[in-house]
Order: sequence, then C-alpha cells, then structure tokens
Amino acid sequence: MKKKYRQLRAWCQTKIKSITPGKTAVKGATLGLLSITLVLWLLYSILFAKNIKDPWVLLLFLGFTLAALLVSYLSLRLLRLLHNIPKNYLFALLISVPLLFLLSFDTLLPLFAVLTASLLGASVLVLKHTGLKNLSVPKKVVTLLGLLLGLGGLIGGLVSYIPSGFDVDPIANAALESSSSPEHITAESPAKKGPYAVKSITYGSGTDLHRTGFGAAADIKTEPVNGLAFIDDWDGFGGWWRETYWGFDAKSLPLNAQVWYPEGEGPFPLALIVHGNHSMQDYSDIGYAYLGELLASRGMILASVDENFINASWSDIFGGLDEENDARGWLLLEHLKLWHQWNEKEGHLFQNKIDTSKLALIGHSRGGEAVGHAAMFNSLPFYPDDASIPFNYNFDLKSIVAIAPVDGQYKPGDSGTAFTNVNYFVLHGAQDSDVNSFAGAQQYERVSFQDSLYHFKSGLYIYGANHGQFNTSWGNNDVGNPFTGLLNLKQLLPAEDQRKIAEVYISGFLEATLREKHEYLPMFADARTAKDWLPETIYLNQFQDSNTELLCTFDEDFDVTTASDGQSTLSSENLTVWREQEIQLKWEKKGSRALFIGWDYDLTENQTIDSVTDSRMASYSIEIPATLQRIDSTATLVFSMAESTESTTPKKEGKWIDDNAADETEDEEENAANETDAEADETEDEGPKKPLDFSISVKDSTGQTVRFPLSKFSGLQREIEPVLWKMEFLTGDTSSEQVFQLFYFPVDDMVKINPSFDPKSIQTIKFVFDKSENGVVVIDNIGFMKSL
Repeated sequence: MKKKYRQLRAWCQTKIKSITPGKTAVKGATLGLLSITLVLWLLYSILFAKNIKDPWVLLLFLGFTLAALLVSYLSLRLLRLLHNIPKNYLFALLISVPLLFLLSFDTLLPLFAVLTASLLGASVLVLKHTGLKNLSVPKKVVTLLGLLLGLGGLIGGLVSYIPSGFDVDPIANAALESSSSPEHITAESPAKKGPYAVKSITYGSGTDLHRTGFGAAADIKTEPVNGLAFIDDWDGFGGWWRETYWGFDAKSLPLNAQVWYPEGEGPFPLALIVHGNHSMQDYSDIGYAYLGELLASRGMILASVDENFINASWSDIFGGLDEENDARGWLLLEHLKLWHQWNEKEGHLFQNKIDTSKLALIGHSRGGEAVGHAAMFNSLPFYPDDASIPFNYNFDLKSIVAIAPVDGQYKPGDSGTAFTNVNYFVLHGAQDSDVNSFAGAQQYERVSFQDSLYHFKSGLYIYGANHGQFNTSWGNNDVGNPFTGLLNLKQLLPAEDQRKIAEVYISGFLEATLREKHEYLPMFADARTAKDWLPETIYLNQFQDSNTELLCTFDEDFDVTTASDGQSTLSSENLTVWREQEIQLKWEKKGSRALFIGWDYDLTENQTIDSVTDSRMASYSIEIPATLQRIDSTATLVFSMAESTESTTPKKEGKWIDDNAADETEDEEENAANETDAEADETEDEGPKKPLDFSISVKDSTGQTVRFPLSKFSGLQREIEPVLWKMEFLTGDTSSEQVFQLFYFPVDDMVKINPSFDPKSIQTIKFVFDKSENGVVVIDNIGFMKSL
C-alpha cells in the first residue's frame, strides 16, 4: 500500500513538474506584463495630459510610476525579511497579531504586546537554558536589556491597566465661576419619592423560553405581532440562531414588559421606556427599575419594554439584523395600542387607570433613536418606506426622552426622522465610550413646533457621564470589551450620581410636560436652578420653546450680512474669523448652520485687554428694523453658543503668507514659538483656561444703551475634550465637538440697569469682545422668548 502511494505521489510530482513554467517562460511573462502595463500607462498619461491641455501633469504620472517602483522594492525587501524570520516565530506572529488586534481594535496595543512578550520570552528562556555566565559579553548585554525592557513593558502595562484611569488637565466650570447665581426652583425635587405605594407586574407572550415573567408566570398574557415589514435580514445562520434561541421569528414578535404602577384610582400618565442595543442574552429591560420605582411613587405608570430579541448576538458575524430601529419604534406604538385596549376593557386591571392624553416615550441608545421614529410614525397614515403598510395610531403623545441616543441607524426615506408638536428632551454624557458623539443634537434640530400649544425641547450634556450607567445592568464598560482597564474611567461620575441626574431630569421633564408643572422649566435652560438636587459637575443646557422668536438661525442663505427674519442686517468690525457654516459633530454634521466669529488682539507681554483702543475693538452687530421692534419686559434675549478651538488668526498661515517674507522671518518665528511654549508651560501651572467672556450691548431706537458682560449669566464653557481610552494619553487622540449652551438675559434686568431703556424699541444687539484677549465662538439661534 505504501509503495503504491509513493508511486502515485511520484507520478503526480512528475506531471506537475512537466507543466511548471521554466525560467524562460517566467522571464517572458515578466517582460510581457511590464511591457503591456507600461505602454498602457504611458498612453493613458499622454491622453490625459492632452485632454486637460496641461503637459506638466506628466510629471505627476512619472511620480506615480516611481512610487510604484519604490513600493514594489520595499515589498520585496519585506517579503525577504519575513522569509528570514524563523518559521516558528513567524507562525506565532501571524497568529498573535490578528488576535491581539481583535482584543483591542487598536494598532499600538498589539505592537506593545508583541514586543513585550517577545523580549520577555526570549530573555527568560535564554537565561533558563543557557545561563547568564555561559553567554558571551555582547549576548549578556542583549539578554539583560531584553529582560529589562520586557519586564518594564509588563510592569508598565499592569500599572497602566489596574488604575481606573489618569488625571486630565483641569477644566474650569464656567457656570459655577459666574458672579451671578440664578434663583433655585422652589418646588420639591422631582427625584423625591412620591406618596403612592408602588406595585409591579409583568406582561408577555406567556411562551418565553428564558424568562418566566414573560412566560408562564406573566401576569397578563399578550398576543404577538408581525414585524416582518420592519426587520431586515432575519435570515441565514444569524436568523436561524436568533429563532432557535427565542423560539419565534419576525412574524411573531412578543409584546413583553415589566410595569411599575401606583396603587390608586387614577387615571395616571403612562410612559414606556425601551433599552438600546446590548447583547440579546444580557437582558437590558431590567436596568430601569430605579426610574420605575420613582415615577410610580409619583403617580405615573412606567413600562420597561423588552426588545432584547432584536439586539446584537455573536451570530451576527455571519449576518445580522440591519437598520432595525424602525422596528423598535413601531413596537412601542404596538405596546401603546395594547394599553389603550386595556384602559377600555371591562374588568381589566388597568381599566380607566391610564390618562391617554398624557403619554410619553423614553429610550436609551438605539432606543433613544427609536422613540423619535415612534413619534413620527404616530402621526403618519402609512409606513414611509412602504406605503402599502397603513398606520393608524394617532395617540396623544406629549413627550419624548432620549438617553444617549444614536441617530441615523434607520433613516426613513434616507432622511433623518423629524416630528412636530411633541416635547423633546435629550441627555448625553461626555464620557460616553459607545456613542461618543452627541448624536441626539441632530434629532434636537429636527424637532419643531407648529400648533398653538406650549411645547419645548431641551438638551443636557453632562461631564463625567458615560453610556451604560443610566442602566443598572450595563455599568461602566461602554464598549463590550471585557478588558475594562483599557478604558479611562478616572473622570467617570459614580453610578449613583449619574442615575440621580437621570431621575431629576426625566422625572422633572415628565412633570413639566405631562402635568404642566412649569415650575420645573428653568432647570432645562440652566442646571444651576436645580443645583441642590444634582451632583456637582459641568452641565451644558440647550433649550428652545414654542414662544421663542428667532432673529438669526444662520440657515437661510450664504449671505453673512442678512438675518433669518429677512429684515435685520448683520455687520462686524475687526474680527479675525467671520463665517456661517454647518456645525460638525464628532461623527456627522449636526444639521444646522451657525455663526463662527473670532478675534485676536495679539497683545504683547506687558499689554492687557484694557489697552485695546475702540478703533481696534472687535464686535458683531445685529440691526433690527422698526417693524420687528415689539419686545416687551417679559421677554428674554437668548442665544446658544459654544467655543471653537480653531486658530484665532487663520490669516497668519497657509495661503495668506508670502513665502519670501516667511523665509526672512523664520528665525524670529522660531524664537517666538519657544517663548510661546514657555508661556504655555507657565499657563499650565496656573491652572485651567478661564471661561471666555465679552460684553453685550443693547440699544433702543432713542439711543438708550444697556451694556453687560456675558458672565452676568455665565462665561462660556471651554470646549470639553474627554479622554475615553488610556491609550489616548500616549497618542493624544482626544476629540471634542461643539456642544452648545443656552445664554439668556431677561429684558426686565436690562431695564433695571438703565430705567430709560425701552425694550419695545430694541434697535441694535452688539457683541463686543472686550473681556478675553482672543477666542473663536460659535453662535446660533439668536432671538427672544418669554421669561421662564
């Protein structure tokens, strides 16, 4: 048998060798490939140059050719180098590098691990098998150096991994440094437990394979719904495993939820809360019990909806659900339909217990996007992606809360979801390592108010809050990587504090919008009005209500001298930056344009801002025509603003610089740079950057003027640059974005400054940059609203 096998093997080798190309054939193939390629490349280059009528472009193509030669040469050298690496070590490299990359999705960490492990392993084994005394002097040095570096890398890695994180440069809290302090809300904290006894039940399909509360032990049995139209790619291996685990497919999705409700007659407002995309086997709906207990004690019903069956699974690597957030939103409406049926059903536990005119939806992460889809679907007659599917919901939905939402995971008609006449509140943490861009700001821009009722929208950005701690079962690890020590958690708020913020703001929002307790409104414009209820950190508030009348949104055109009202005119003096531009978030554009203005007085070491003459003072003005002068003493001047960390003197570099002149002054600039670095080091020692400040001057038609500093409300918070991963301390890859803060100045306060000032005839609003030496600010939505 062995003999026949050897004969067969020899015969196969002979036949393969007989058809293997020889040296002549390989040489011919090489010459043929290169000749044809070079002829085609040369012809393409000549024709391209001829078409654009510019022969100089041939130099560019020559550069491409030389680059191809260089890359080929370096690739050959690399292959030879790999060939020279011992096979066993090369085998280990080929295994380790991709696996280490999957552990971290980073390039530096695998490189660090490879070097540390290789040096440590090589030196330890040499010392063990050969012994230090048997080595030559050069090898002793190399071995000991390798051992030192390997141990240093191992110890350094452990020292970096074990702590929760590291300190960042201190950040001044602009709101707390303000000389003025707004009046605190006099009502009780909305996070205080109410007088109602809290009861809890579950409802579900009754057939759940994994959770008895939705299975045999469900207090109320529900019928499944067909979600096939809203869920894509529930098929293949991923779909098979999902169906195997849950026991159903997209045609029979269960309506499951845990409910906390007050003991009493009612009727009570109803809110549904839905989780985001976590592991489908790590049930997320249980993480909002703290909100359920609070709201139920205050006389509201909260149902935490189970949508774990459309969450992520390990099997998704073979193909998973795609853009399923429309299904998440649609399921919420199906739950609301169920609650309306129960409210009218004779003898049901919840008969007449629900005030169907006071409904709210709350969502976290993908759920935070899904509640926006539900709000839009609620008012539509048909599914926007398939008009053969009718909608007929039209529930009296009053309020939407989005907790650290994504945006654009599902886009109806390939556009962002928009809805009207529904109150909207979004909160997001600066330390969010999952959704690390303030994506909810995009949905915020697309919420509008068109009817005669009072509505408002608000945003809250929280320094130190992460993604997961709003849910008690998610915790401090936002990324799913079990090596939590890779994250920088030093600036993270304690979980109890983060959830306290959620309790105060979500409960307060529902009280204000479902029960019209407008005494809570001020905290949505300024967190300082609720500071006794909140942990101390940096809060940035965004706010706009249906009473707001805007002069400038900067969305109407590309003329920087015209305002959105079509009548006011805009002008500036001595600005170094002046443009209107789309606002860029970390991930995507915000969906709104804003005003970018900057100034820089280039003061010497001995000069101060007070030395700047009026002729050099930078300013930005809005001239309001008489037809729009109808403001009364109940109004408040408002605008939203953020810092931009771009250059305050963009014309000192790039296309604005004469190369010859630059060469002549190169030494001077280098000396100046060294001095600047020294000054920067001194500034670091002095502490965090001071908040930006400037003056606001308001003039009426008779010439009476009121002037006050921005810091009368608050200085401008410097841009926050969170460090989410410990590796970012080495790479410096921190990223920030423009998060806006509302500034408001009651007209009544202006009259107190100058009793002769007439607010009904405001003619000019002028920003005068007379407090900070330089800066660039981004301003949006300048106008007036009624005082809160």
